[in-house]
Amino acid sequence: MPRLTCRLNIPTDAYNRRYSRTVTDSLEDGNDAGAAEAPKRPGFVYFLGYGIMAPIARLVFRPTITGRENIPKNGPVILASNHLSFIDSLVIPLTAPRRVQFLAKSTYFTGTGPRGWVSRNFFTAIGAIGVERGAGQAAQVALDAGRRVLESDGAFAIYPEGTRSLDGRLYRGRTGVAWLALTTGAVVVPVGLIGTQEIQPVGAKVPRIRKVTVAFGEPIDVSVHGSAESGKARRLATDEIMAAIHALSGQELAGVYNEAPPQGALQKIADRVFPRERR
Repeated sequence: MPRLTCRLNIPTDAYNRRYSRTVTDSLEDGNDAGAAEAPKRPGFVYFLGYGIMAPIARLVFRPTITGRENIPKNGPVILASNHLSFIDSLVIPLTAPRRVQFLAKSTYFTGTGPRGWVSRNFFTAIGAIGVERGAGQAAQVALDAGRRVLESDGAFAIYPEGTRSLDGRLYRGRTGVAWLALTTGAVVVPVGLIGTQEIQPVGAKVPRIRKVTVAFGEPIDVSVHGSAESGKARRLATDEIMAAIHALSGQELAGVYNEAPPQGALQKIADRVFPRERR
């Protein structure tokens, strides 16, 4: 198969930023990660939901979509996107030209009664994979769920920042996205989302009708950086992916990891007394 390269006009300052050689830190600190069940390929419910929801979403929100042709029609592909809103996990599957799966909290699948039934079928319809937040080895288990999707020649969406940006800036990418690509041989299609935070801001329960842009960049073959076992290769590959996302989204670069707020009073006190270095 011919080697794919990213021909985006990637900002030099974004690509050449210096990052610490952090390894396997991909989904920690706030991402929906945890003990994952074996991913199931979406079936009838997915296609029914997609067939109904996609046309309605395009009619109501009229998104500007570019680069759909950059997503390979077959074979494993990772859609690596910036993350601004809960609605992002709906926007990507509904605008991509092929079936896409992503991670979601397991509680969306385990509810009871009519509300639980609606939630379970809705998230099944959009291709979500349930993962339990807060379990041991959460990051790696979640990555393994994505790996199984890719090894089945599927398309898997991931947010390298780990959790959504509350201030609109683009944060450092965690290296799990590179581990997935280097382990499975999947190409990476960078995705730039613009305006999704205006559709459903933090705390909003009802989506608003706002203009949104979804830009799919040209595929990136990260194998040029080395093997999955190399921390340097994972870091360089992640930097290239994040630079491509930056070129598509135009966000201000934060230069630090997007970390979840400290959990509990003791952790808050500890962070004040012994602040963690955030380069």
